[in-house]
Amino acid sequence: MAPLHTPLSVVFALCAALSNAVATVLQRKAALTVPRSEGLRAGLMLDLLRRPVWLAGILAVIAAAVCQALALANGPLTIVQPLFVLELPLTLVVASLLMNRRLPGKGWLAVAVVVAGLAVALFAASPTGNRTHVALDRWVPALAVCMGLVVALAVAALRRPEGRARAACLGAATAISYAVTAALMKAATHILEEQGVAGFFSAWQTYAFAATGVCALFLLENAMQAGPLVASQPALTLGDALVSLALGISLYEEEIRSGWWLLPQLFGVALIAAGLLALARIPLTRSLVAPEEEPRTG
Repeated sequence: MAPLHTPLSVVFALCAALSNAVATVLQRKAALTVPRSEGLRAGLMLDLLRRPVWLAGILAVIAAAVCQALALANGPLTIVQPLFVLELPLTLVVASLLMNRRLPGKGWLAVAVVVAGLAVALFAASPTGNRTHVALDRWVPALAVCMGLVVALAVAALRRPEGRARAACLGAATAISYAVTAALMKAATHILEEQGVAGFFSAWQTYAFAATGVCALFLLENAMQAGPLVASQPALTLGDALVSLALGISLYEEEIRSGWWLLPQLFGVALIAAGLLALARIPLTRSLVAPEEEPRTG
């Protein structure tokens, strides 16, 4: 991997996380301006399309996707995906600025803990390597295992009533789907770079990452409705980073430090988990990410 590629991938990954945070806040802000209903309402999308704020949120989603693709094209999966741990903290910071919603002191402390944990984990891991091609015989077992885990987690979730266990299972299934989407997107972006548009649209990886992305969004919506955010968010955020780490090592032959370096890596992960758990308990988080948890008024 060229040395200059890693800083570039970090910049693009941070831009993607920030764009996703802005999109969440803008779309939530737009949703607060349309009539609420108990069930599905056919005119909801038409109402939202008339809101410039919602359209700005869609543009932010597109910008995030482009930035993520550029990040994956320029750096290892094991660096890019863990940086998306910052998406929730960034969402709360953006919300405090754009929606005049105060983030309490314990929220800022939790944000600092997440950032510190990510810095410690990435420094200790020091991921290297950036293959551009993955043979099909590597993809087949990796996709089979990931798909099997997603199905198993979804079935386990359906067998449980609404609550923490169901939300955690669906959050973990969403995390695996997001990690697989990123791994496939990385392959597709390299194909686009080397073979052009024709090669991109004729590659199976392009359609595979689109399909897994849709699956991830579907699972995410169900995870948010299945139980409290404190159950689904840590499984989702940490699961994405850990599965991406496994895919980066097994598919793209990326490497991380081993031996005693595993201790600070685990310490960093523990800090991230503690910070995310604290953030998931903040009312501002629930109002942005899981609006169905808001109390209804008569």
